[in-house]
Amino acid sequence: MTHLDTLNQAQKEAVQTTEGPLLILAGAGAGKTRVIVHRILHLIERGIAPERILAVTFTNKAAKEMRERVTALVRETKNLNRPMPLETMPFVSTFHSLGVHILKENSRLLNIPRHFGIFDRTDSLRAVKEALVRAGYDPKETEPRKVLGTISRQKGEGTTASLYREAAESGFYPDLVASVWEHYEKILAEEKVLDFDDLLLKTARLLSENEAVRSRYQDAWEYIHVDEYQDTNKVQSQIAELLAAPKNNLCVVGDIDQTIYSWRGARLANVLHFEKTYPDAKIVILEENYRSSKHIIHASNEIIKKNKYRKEKTLYTNNPEGELLSLYVSFNENDEAQFVTDTVEEMRQKGTEPREIAVLYRANFQSRVLEEAFLEKNIPYQVLGVRFFERKEIKDTLAYLKAALNPESFGDVKRAVNAPPRGIGKTTLLRLAAGEKDKLPPAMKEKISSFYRLLSDIHKTALSQKPSETLKFIIQSSGMEKMLKEGNEDDMERLENIKELVTLATKYDVLPPEEGIEKLLEDAALASDQDELKEDKNAVRLMTVHASKGLEFDAVFITGLEDGLFPHEKDVVEKEEDAEEERRLFYVALTRARKKVYLSYAGIRTIFGAQRVNAPSEFILDLPEESLEPIEPGGTSQKVIYLE
Repeated sequence: MTHLDTLNQAQKEAVQTTEGPLLILAGAGAGKTRVIVHRILHLIERGIAPERILAVTFTNKAAKEMRERVTALVRETKNLNRPMPLETMPFVSTFHSLGVHILKENSRLLNIPRHFGIFDRTDSLRAVKEALVRAGYDPKETEPRKVLGTISRQKGEGTTASLYREAAESGFYPDLVASVWEHYEKILAEEKVLDFDDLLLKTARLLSENEAVRSRYQDAWEYIHVDEYQDTNKVQSQIAELLAAPKNNLCVVGDIDQTIYSWRGARLANVLHFEKTYPDAKIVILEENYRSSKHIIHASNEIIKKNKYRKEKTLYTNNPEGELLSLYVSFNENDEAQFVTDTVEEMRQKGTEPREIAVLYRANFQSRVLEEAFLEKNIPYQVLGVRFFERKEIKDTLAYLKAALNPESFGDVKRAVNAPPRGIGKTTLLRLAAGEKDKLPPAMKEKISSFYRLLSDIHKTALSQKPSETLKFIIQSSGMEKMLKEGNEDDMERLENIKELVTLATKYDVLPPEEGIEKLLEDAALASDQDELKEDKNAVRLMTVHASKGLEFDAVFITGLEDGLFPHEKDVVEKEEDAEEERRLFYVALTRARKKVYLSYAGIRTIFGAQRVNAPSEFILDLPEESLEPIEPGGTSQKVIYLE
């Protein structure tokens, strides 16, 4: 029996189609990762060198899972009992990590330091606020997040600040964005850093404009796979197309019905127009769902078929019929949270593991009342979206490391220099930034010199010691550990978080010191919500529907199904396909569940301090009656059928 014998007919066809462009339309739970992994193995069995294969996906978690599955299959097939060297394995990464890899290898060409910093969204927001001030605007009168969002989307479309200035319509907001963007780019250049979008934009421009560089990577990777293709923006699809040319051995896997990121630049057109870009492309449709029960699949099909902007497909499953979807109509959000926790508690008593339960919501504010209910019942839970790497103490620690590797990153210098406080104020920092250190008083000069000696020591340690040892050196030599130990209970918790960072860093200790540090900083900068998921923690997961994409659970609660909340009320709906995105989001929520779905909405919900009377979501009305079971208030334990 070969690995191909474990695949269904459509999966096998996708795996065995190795030459030329291939579009795999994979429904939810249809085994798309399995297909990519087996396709890579099939290529290796045909004699393709593993290192000539590239696979790109969207989250660190998905890339890690794919990398591990590929490695395990290759080792099993080759009957190897030893680890395989990374350089002889397929290159599996996220788009942003791929950008970092290419930009670092070509840093001299681009006139950027090899150890360039990466601004996360918090850093970018701070820089946009500063750019607003430099451009003569008041950040309190202009929403910096909106300006950053515009810049980010434009970069995702391949636009630079100068191109935007040339093409922008006249008017207050376009003029403001053009001006702020120019100052924002100056700040990035001053600090020798790139933002998230630069990692893609600069990579695409480098590949597009430099034939020698483009040819080198085209020769390096002969077979290219892109997972979650429906989530790619214009620049990401351009990178894939540039790398795949001229042979065009490009395999993309996507599902239009799961396109839920148009707000950050994802383009339906990339999937819809794939056949126009590649007229000789082969299309394979994966419709058999291996995850969910028949009732869940039936309900999901009924929901999504109302969308017009999609490629026709209908999921089916050979799984059992399963339980009906349960609907609970609550009085208010507190009643809804009570229903969720009561049901979860009874499920736990019946043997369902908390980690196999997810509570989903459309907007982050909904988590507060749910968390209170879970705390009250002492049910273990974890909220996805509370970013570990965005905690102040973690950013402070990593700022030392980034400033040591790139002293021109003034944002990191400014952050590290007063963590803990050293009596170095804003005026001193401004003089330092202006290159006027010589004008400082002698005592202040010594403080600054002492700080830069510390950075030099950290730099030496980072290049010679394991990453975990470097972090230990930072927290001790900087004085952070001493300060937090002498503080209050919150400070002790912050110290525990820093120690957790040291523990996390041990997984990079197997790499050479400089490479390990670079990878640690890269992963920290590019971490997503799902990277916060603690697999070993047996707790109910609370998260937005967006954060749940790619995950699966035995039981899923979809809360807040009210008109105006889910589907979400949007001020402006520019296109019909934008309106369809909310329906796709509900489809994603439904298809996270293996065995059971609970739906709920509140007749009254308090939003922004005001009570709102709600009508049920249109999605509830669209569900097939034969798959839906109402639960009476107060009658939960009699009505709910529990998982075995």
